Amino acid sequence: MTDWAARIGWVAGLLLVIALVYWLMREGWKWRGTLQGDLPELPSAPGEPGAARLALSGRYHGSTTAGQWLDRIVAHGLGTRSRVELTLTDLGVGVVRPGARDFFIPAAALRGARLDKGIAGKVLAEGGLLVITWQLGDKTIDSGFRSDHAAEHPAWVDAVTALSPSGPSDPSDPSNASNPSNQTEGAAR
Repeated sequence: MTDWAARIGWVAGLLLVIALVYWLMREGWKWRGTLQGDLPELPSAPGEPGAARLALSGRYHGSTTAGQWLDRIVAHGLGTRSRVELTLTDLGVGVVRPGARDFFIPAAALRGARLDKGIAGKVLAEGGLLVITWQLGDKTIDSGFRSDHAAEHPAWVDAVTALSPSGPSDPSDPSNASNPSNQTEGAAR
């Protein structure tokens, strides 16, 4: 015979524990956003961004503090995963995210790009993620994107690196050994 009162009590208790865990996760997300509140507003696209050099459709997987692939940035909606349309022009990178906040990375703020395997909660095959490094105020940020066609990634790395103020660098040059923008996460440094 089943004791329905005990069973209902256990189910209700379990549901309360699950609700508490979700509430704590939500509060943690909001707290992280509060701690990152010193980040300046995201730049918006200029009225005339110019002719597109490259375009990409895919997924935006989030942004982290540069070089720290687990330190997710959630302020200003940068932590929200979404579909994405990237457009590279001479003025910078336009990031259009349906259902999330769009932003623009000016060419002067670009610090480079690389292929990587992971960023804050998303791990893919080696080279499966396009990571664009850029400057927002005093903070250097890595933003992770995955194209619907992964063969597009190397062209983006070359074009973004060429457009960044520092320009292309030679990865075999020992003076670039500490530059995280030309290395894959976890590579020997």
